[in-house]
Amino acid sequence: MMDDSHTIWIEKYRPQKLADIVGQNEIIERLESYVKSGNLPHLLFTGSAGVGKTTAAVALAREFFGESWHMNFRELNASDERGIDVVRNQIKQFARTSPLEGATFKILFLDEADALTPDAQAALRRTMESYAQTCRFILSCNYSSKIIDPIQSRCAIYRFRALGRDAVKEEIHRIATQESLTIQEDAIDAIIYIAQGDMRKAINALQGAAIISREIDEKMVYAITATARPDEIDELLDLSLKGDFEGAEAVLQKLLQERGIAPNELITQCYRVLVRRPLDQGLRVALIDQLGVTDFRLSEGANSEIQMEALIAGFVMLSRKYSS
Repeated sequence: MMDDSHTIWIEKYRPQKLADIVGQNEIIERLESYVKSGNLPHLLFTGSAGVGKTTAAVALAREFFGESWHMNFRELNASDERGIDVVRNQIKQFARTSPLEGATFKILFLDEADALTPDAQAALRRTMESYAQTCRFILSCNYSSKIIDPIQSRCAIYRFRALGRDAVKEEIHRIATQESLTIQEDAIDAIIYIAQGDMRKAINALQGAAIISREIDEKMVYAITATARPDEIDELLDLSLKGDFEGAEAVLQKLLQERGIAPNELITQCYRVLVRRPLDQGLRVALIDQLGVTDFRLSEGANSEIQMEALIAGFVMLSRKYSS
């Protein structure tokens, strides 16, 4: 038996069948009905990262074509080749050739299709029309609004949602059992918190912790993913909203310097807490606005240390303004 101790778990445990995909029951049911009917329209899968779009496309091809699925299925990533040439050459070449092994059509899966330029999308639309008899297209994107309307109107659109708590928990338990891991319940909660509905993030966090120890606890999960614990974010916000700049700054420096947490990740975590925390509405709006300003400045290349200090200073000033 081949040693797979160095296998990446997101590939090792990628579902091979549609029925094994968790958290997208309605979509999977409809995709299975295509397999039963033996026919398939063009499809558009939309949704955030790690929710099963690529897995569903590959599993669909496996169930349509069986052992010959590799011959009749091709996957391209549009973000690698954004221009019109990839449509005119690679995509057109695959679409125009006849299906193999007795299949009635082939499937071309175009990942990150929203990265294609509008001209390339227009060329793709014509290719989809011209070769619809021999090739079905499955387009995958994060935002369907970036796909031109003529393509959207030619596809059955499936909106994959972020995976729920139960779906992530089920998969983590399954993998932990397969890998003979002992995982504490608070560690599973930590993985769910970190993943935010992204199964790839969840499985990578589990594998990262398993490399360190076969017995996994909450502290280990947060450490290997460079993520602040929810109580650390609460402490940062509590001190800021009490007007204690020095105290909040000390927590901020610990998280950024000692823990190595990325400023953008810290901003995202603060946002997740603020939207749920019971606060005066005006204060909540002002704090979230302050987060948005800092996030934008960082994206424009501003000094991250200064901007994060300024964020805390802004929080302190807002807390004083709304408490006076």
